[in-house]
Amino acid sequence: MSLILNVIWVIFGGFFMALGWMVSAVIMAVTIIGLPWARACLNIALYALWPFGKEAVSRKLLTGKDDLGTGALCVIGNIVWFVLVGIWLALGHVGKAIVSKEMAAEARRRAATQKLDAMQATA
Repeated sequence: MSLILNVIWVIFGGFFMALGWMVSAVIMAVTIIGLPWARACLNIALYALWPFGKEAVSRKLLTGKDDLGTGALCVIGNIVWFVLVGIWLALGHVGKAIVSKEMAAEARRRAATQKLDAMQATA
């Protein structure tokens, strides 16, 4: 089942979100101080490309070590991350979740048609 869901996900936006995360990894790698965030971007790109059947787990829960980027010295890296790529990736994810009124109406029409067909089949 996860294979089918992953293929559908890739077709309808997962590829573009993974590509956005990969571009973000390159941008963060260019800043040098963003290398740890670049690696995280690549990990998230794989997760964004093929998410079903995977689970994100805290590093502290898994290894007992704190996550990278949570210390006081990492504030600069987090600010660079947010300004260069973080806000744009967030907007990209929100943009993939919002559809036009026409698409929403079509989805509701199809769902109603399926319900009617199911009701007629049982009657």
